[in-house]
Amino acid sequence: MATPYVLAFGDSLTAGYGLATEQAFPVQLERRLRDRHPGAVVQNAGVSGDTSAGGLARLPRVLARLTAKPDLAIVELGANDLLRAVPPVAMERNLDAILAELARCGIPALVAGMLAPPFLGTFAWSYNAVFPAVAARAGAALYPFFLDGVVGDPTLTLADGMHPNARAIGIVADRIAPHVEAALAAFARQAA
Repeated sequence: MATPYVLAFGDSLTAGYGLATEQAFPVQLERRLRDRHPGAVVQNAGVSGDTSAGGLARLPRVLARLTAKPDLAIVELGANDLLRAVPPVAMERNLDAILAELARCGIPALVAGMLAPPFLGTFAWSYNAVFPAVAARAGAALYPFFLDGVVGDPTLTLADGMHPNARAIGIVADRIAPHVEAALAAFARQAA
């Protein structure tokens, strides 16, 4: 696949909260993909503050505005569900519905998971189990933890102490890019 088109559908981590446009995740991922796929495009469909319910509600509008069918959708939602203590079963229903709608439109997906801190006990266990479960049911690819390699390092956050800075998003893009490429290749083989 010479010129993959990827839809990055998520919350502030995708949208680039507090970052310049060129520092946001979709742009940084696009730069990495273009090293091997010169025409690659990653569209930013992130909205700060979005929960899985918010993402599900706006998905039809996002899909209606597409000018071409994406080769892959990265679904990065759930961090705000965690912050708002949304029951994991509700988040799971929303993610299942998002993945089902993408599948109905013929758009393969990569689920970018999140991890709750262990001190949340059984809530963390239930929350963390959602991402692999929804990916498996939908036949989607899974990247287990979107913020792998950056959480817990205060030098990688903005002044709010929560959102990743541009350097952190660069690490995220570096780590997820091979998984995005593998998912694109796998889904292209399935479609052939």
